[in-house]
Amino acid sequence: MNVVIMISVLSVGNTCVYSSSRVLVSLSEQGFAPRVFGYIDREGRPLVGVCLCLAFGLLCYLSVLKNESTVFTWLLSISGLSSLFSWASICASHFRFRLALKAKGRSTDELSFTSAVGTYGSCFGFGFICVIFILEFWVALFPGSTADAENFFETWLCVPVIILFLVSYFVWKRKFVWLTPIKDIDIDSGRRVADLDLLRQELAEERAYLASKPFYYRMYRFWC
Repeated sequence: MNVVIMISVLSVGNTCVYSSSRVLVSLSEQGFAPRVFGYIDREGRPLVGVCLCLAFGLLCYLSVLKNESTVFTWLLSISGLSSLFSWASICASHFRFRLALKAKGRSTDELSFTSAVGTYGSCFGFGFICVIFILEFWVALFPGSTADAENFFETWLCVPVIILFLVSYFVWKRKFVWLTPIKDIDIDSGRRVADLDLLRQELAEERAYLASKPFYYRMYRFWC
């Protein structure tokens, strides 16, 4: 069992270093992070980003402290709700992207992939995550009959951290715009170049192929 756990931990660590270092490169190219993180060596590796991510791994040595459980709790509080914030932003971004596409008189036929549940799924996901935030806020603030500030920040410390990053971005970029108007959203920069006519033909062929299949197969393809 220890071997299985160690292999799983190494797998997760490898995936996190790979993905986070590439995210840093993307942020650097878009001007959201220092340019040094955009450095890529001759082998195609983002060395600066990889080194920074590996450096954060040294925090694991805090486990040798006597109060390591307290340290772990506060580290977890910084990232505990981050996945919910990430998925909420993904749902909101997808919804606004589809609105921008419609506002410019363009359809989803030019997209190589479209969400199976469309904007309804994004709205549902965003709303459901907001409900989770509300419930989590209440449970964190009132774990018992009275309010507990320590318990609250042990759960919601990531919120002040996110606000700090947002304020820092606004000050650094000197761009105090919370949301870009739908009609001004750029939906073309950075997109993968594709032959739209060929793409529409392939999509039409795929729809015709699915229409010729039994209902259970179409349901399987819809969900899988």
